[in-house]
Amino acid sequence: MSFVPQTKIPATYMRGGTSKGVFFNLTDLPERCQVAGEPRDNMLLRVIGSPDPYGKQTDGMGGATSSTSKTVILAKSEEENHDVDYLFGQVAIDKAFVDWSGNCGNLTAAVGSFAISSGLVSADRIPENGLCEVRIWQKNISKTIIAHVPMTNGKVQETGDFELDGVTFPAAEVKVDFVAPVDPSEAMFPTGNLVDDLVVPNIGTFKATMITAGIPTIFLNADEIGYTGAELQETINGDEKALTRFETIRAYGAVKMGLISDISDAASRQHTPKVAFVAPAQSYISSSGKNIAASDIDLHVRALSMGKLHHAMMGTAAVAIGTAAAIPGTLVNIAAGSGERSAVIFGHPSGTLKVGAQAECVNGNWTVKKVSMSRSARILMEGWVRIPDDSF
Repeated sequence: MSFVPQTKIPATYMRGGTSKGVFFNLTDLPERCQVAGEPRDNMLLRVIGSPDPYGKQTDGMGGATSSTSKTVILAKSEEENHDVDYLFGQVAIDKAFVDWSGNCGNLTAAVGSFAISSGLVSADRIPENGLCEVRIWQKNISKTIIAHVPMTNGKVQETGDFELDGVTFPAAEVKVDFVAPVDPSEAMFPTGNLVDDLVVPNIGTFKATMITAGIPTIFLNADEIGYTGAELQETINGDEKALTRFETIRAYGAVKMGLISDISDAASRQHTPKVAFVAPAQSYISSSGKNIAASDIDLHVRALSMGKLHHAMMGTAAVAIGTAAAIPGTLVNIAAGSGERSAVIFGHPSGTLKVGAQAECVNGNWTVKKVSMSRSARILMEGWVRIPDDSF
């Protein structure tokens, strides 16, 4: 019988927002995994337990959903006026694939905490009490994010009374600012339009707002695709025909946004773009059984991640929602009641979320200075992960 020893790799298992992931310090990785490439991807796949044809990730740290099949690699920042470099890898569940094309906004809330606890933030920047401003360089998308991490007696404060829909227990509030999520030199609306007609052969033509703020996102009107906008996960995820239709829409939208050159390329770019659908505010019951009145929200948004309806909302998609809501004429803004607004509260399957955005039109082009929201984060376990030596 063959025998292969296991490698121990220092790691921390953390919740950030409504996601969970395995966090690594770059210098703790095996040397060949400290650079991008096949060894690193194979290492992360084995850590998470992918590819798993059973879709359970039983033999790994993954939780068999897009929200819990995530990895993060952090290092002292090489960028001026930044504390930490943040690299995010979205691990596919049933495929041998790690998608590096975008960020995870939820796990961003945990990046600051990990950076402080791991010595990646200079001691002179960490207050004994109050908020520590951690300047994060998001390497996947080359953007700045600021996490305001609460400190108590020189330690990161993780417990508290801040409640986040989609997370069972209260924790300490971590405010996150996504600074200039779209550079003025970049096209926030890659087609040049606030609303396009997206033609999807054999399926239909749909009004769509396609935006790159936070993460490339395709927004559709719920009623045009046969939904109310107040759906919970089981309505979508239990319908294979619907999931296939969403993936086809996503592929054609990706081509129209210029993210891929052919729809066949969408299979190798699963993390981006996202597909979401919006609807005006209406009362509904969240997945936890909470009654949410129409008066509590401005609109509904449902979004898909890695081919499934998300149980709450991706942080990066929330950036896109907040930005689009602040720009009159987008489908998101129209669903929220139109007009100018600096913040929006939207309903998602698990409850509600408020996101603020500072957007302005300069010489006919829309830019966004900052998008802000509150999340929470907590260390769940720390120590080592073990994987067979021959797996990477």
